[in-house]
Amino acid sequence: MSRKEDKIKDDNKEVKDQVEEAIDNAIDEVDENDENNDKEPQLKEDELTEEERLKEDVQKEKDKFLRLFAEFENYKRRTSKERLDLFKTANQEVMTAMLPIMDDFDRALNELKKSGDENLLKGIELIHNKLKETLKAKGLERMEVEHGSDFDSEVHEAITQIPAPSDDLKGKIVDVVEPGYKLGERIIRYPKVITGK
Repeated sequence: MSRKEDKIKDDNKEVKDQVEEAIDNAIDEVDENDENNDKEPQLKEDELTEEERLKEDVQKEKDKFLRLFAEFENYKRRTSKERLDLFKTANQEVMTAMLPIMDDFDRALNELKKSGDENLLKGIELIHNKLKETLKAKGLERMEVEHGSDFDSEVHEAITQIPAPSDDLKGKIVDVVEPGYKLGERIIRYPKVITGK
């Protein structure tokens, strides 16, 4: 937790303690008045009911305060959870904009492998890996889809079907046209695949 959150918790605890202490003091004063009044032989019936009414009012206020404080704690917990979720996905727009660049890098690497220039390929691979690792550190993860794995409509996007090259590939993924990516647990781009029929 940050220092700011710790300070807020400490402040809330201090306020709660001060209010509870004030309520307890008020109850103690009412109790002391009851004891003093018990010593007096000529106590009126109306005064007893007044003191009892005050005790009830103080108890009601204390109960109302505790409920309000509990509601506030729940609100703080809920908003902090929402804020954490927002921070996790706040850079989704930037990550989505970076995906075509990653695709272009992959295509460039494939073409450089065909050209046979090892030094150029090695340099581009270093840059590509650095970019991938930086994005991975920010929560972007490439979804691994293997050829021959089962097609799942909730995770994959089928763009076409072709006759299966073999019987064991019927209803399965034959090729991956475009890789998918996840940001944390959320899929920001579904992998585009070709299935066999």
